[in-house]
Amino acid sequence: MTRGAGGRVKEVVVSFRRVLIAVDSEPVAVRAAETGVDLAQSLGAEVAFINVVDSALAYPGDTGTPASELIAAAKLDAKELVSALRQRLLPQSAAIDFIQVGAPSEEIVKAAKEWSADLLVIGSHGRSGMQRALLGSVAETVMRHAPCPVLVIRSKE
Repeated sequence: MTRGAGGRVKEVVVSFRRVLIAVDSEPVAVRAAETGVDLAQSLGAEVAFINVVDSALAYPGDTGTPASELIAAAKLDAKELVSALRQRLLPQSAAIDFIQVGAPSEEIVKAAKEWSADLLVIGSHGRSGMQRALLGSVAETVMRHAPCPVLVIRSKE
């Protein structure tokens, strides 16, 4: 409820028809996926999962393995991860999967725009101080640039 012109109370209806859920192999991402799926089901919304293979893998260092092989292997792992999550959380549903390669926060925001997501769900470790400065925060960057509301699920740590 909000106050409109003249101080009258008016009801605001928020409709989430498309929920994009960012996932990776971290336990907090699984919690975010569970929460996002539960919310989407309660609202009758479509669900899409996104996993981003960090393009930093293209710098193999001293492994001797070509960058293209590292990226291909990571994409295969990402597809398996998302498929397993989808099967566990939405076995009878036709959820959409996005497997992207690039900077995670940029690719998540891009997918939210292109798919016209109404809500984006993402997990966060809740790091602060030096850890956050060194590791960055995908969730924070996504919150600042997303075209829709973002629900951040914190880890239980």
